[in-house]
Amino acid sequence: MRYSIYFTHPQSAKLTELGSQWLGRSAFSNDSLEQPQLDALNEERLHSITEDARRYGFHATMKPPFHLASGKSLEDVKAAFSAFASQTPAFTIEGLAPNFLGQFLALTPTQPSEQLNGLAAQCIKEFDHLRAPLSDKDIERRRKANLTPQQDAYMLEWGYPYIFEHFHFHMTLSKQLEDETERKALKAAAEDHFKPVIHQPISISHLALCVEPEAGAPFQVIEIRPLEGQSA
Repeated sequence: MRYSIYFTHPQSAKLTELGSQWLGRSAFSNDSLEQPQLDALNEERLHSITEDARRYGFHATMKPPFHLASGKSLEDVKAAFSAFASQTPAFTIEGLAPNFLGQFLALTPTQPSEQLNGLAAQCIKEFDHLRAPLSDKDIERRRKANLTPQQDAYMLEWGYPYIFEHFHFHMTLSKQLEDETERKALKAAAEDHFKPVIHQPISISHLALCVEPEAGAPFQVIEIRPLEGQSA
């Protein structure tokens, strides 16, 4: 069993509805959803290229999945999560839009946001006392990605390499795609599907506590909380 802290809007929010439809599953209800009909891709291809993202649910990672440290419980995680949400202020970014990070499609910020990067860094640090150290197997697996020395050091200290200055906020929409024509078609389809919510100010107003019940199982939202702290 692993836990994670994700950014998402509530289940009924338009962003969440559109993202869950795109992936074909709700991380709130764990229900399968009918994916949109795309002119660019047939139904089977869209289902295939969203398979990995569907398991994680529509989200942006703030604290990557972790096993609980010895002596810690779900109640400890819930208490820390509640306290963090109550003390952390919400804020607004300029917008999101579909873009490719490497070869996978994601919703990413239209402009850099120090507040967004700061929130992610806070989540890495504030919840780390709940995290079990990585196993040797996990470390070996991560090192296959040719980490930089700094990323390797972050992995050993914090359990994940792509944090702090290596963090890129993203809400994943596909697996890696080799074909440039398919990438362009998918991006255009995402622009159309997410049209009601992209290229406009968006609130970073909630965080979700999620669980992977067993290895390889779909991640599910345990609870979602509004950020209620006072801005400085």
